[in-house]
Amino acid sequence: MKLKPGIGDLIRMGAGAGVMLVLVLLVLRYQGERSPAQQIERKAQKANLVERMRYSLASASEAEKSAVLAVTDHDSKAFADQARAATAEVERLRKVLVETAGPSQKEKELLASFSERFTDYQRIDRDLLALAVKNTNIKAFALAFGPADQAAKEADSSMSRFLTKHASSPQRVLLLVAGAQAALLRVETRLAPHIAEQSDAKMDELEALMAKDDREVRAAFDGLAARPDLRADPDLAIASTSYARFSEMRTQILALSRENTNVRSLTISLDQKRNAMLTCQDALFALQQEIAGEPAPVTPSNPRKLKAEPQPTH
Repeated sequence: MKLKPGIGDLIRMGAGAGVMLVLVLLVLRYQGERSPAQQIERKAQKANLVERMRYSLASASEAEKSAVLAVTDHDSKAFADQARAATAEVERLRKVLVETAGPSQKEKELLASFSERFTDYQRIDRDLLALAVKNTNIKAFALAFGPADQAAKEADSSMSRFLTKHASSPQRVLLLVAGAQAALLRVETRLAPHIAEQSDAKMDELEALMAKDDREVRAAFDGLAARPDLRADPDLAIASTSYARFSEMRTQILALSRENTNVRSLTISLDQKRNAMLTCQDALFALQQEIAGEPAPVTPSNPRKLKAEPQPTH
């Protein structure tokens, strides 16, 4: 005997038909969004994004190197700003690519790998550029071979004049002056190696030697000033004043040298930053290859030909 469907059966049948309808609509919508033409366009967009990211990354690296090597604060800052802008562009494009990424799991993994490496790149870049714009080593060199050198020359010239005038003085007086000149020269010649030095331990050694020579110069001035026949000599006063000025600038030079921003930024640029940039470029290249290897969809207007067309017969 054939039974009529009950209300419950009708409800279940209607629900099932509704689910099927939704699935059909979703499939149709997906197919519409992923038409062959749209897939080709999306692939081209992703490839273009990756290429622009690689270019911007290279531009950021070039600007960073210029910031490190620039000799003025103005130029260093200008190049650092360019590097930051190019890095920001890479990040902007990366976010667009994340939103554009297709369903390929491999593509997502490669993009995630780049994102992780790029985060490390950005951290190194921030630290490096913050150092590069300070130019403390360059400022230390400018001070050492400018005003400090002038003050040292004035002190040395004054002592030479003093020696000429007091050539007949006791040998102890002559030895004090000659010793002060030699110690001053040693202090001055140790400034450049200190500025260029990367190791704190080596800087400590150089400063200890400079402190020893400094004590010798000051002891000589004190010994000469203790003699009534010499203390009023104007050249001795000039030498002492000039050396005091040199010593003040030496303190500034050593402080700038200790910051070591140019040496540190150059070291980071040639080592950590270079490695970070190369790993990012490698990740982008791998992503670029993955996108390029995606199969091209068949377009209705130009179907892929699986068989050779038959040749016309005559």
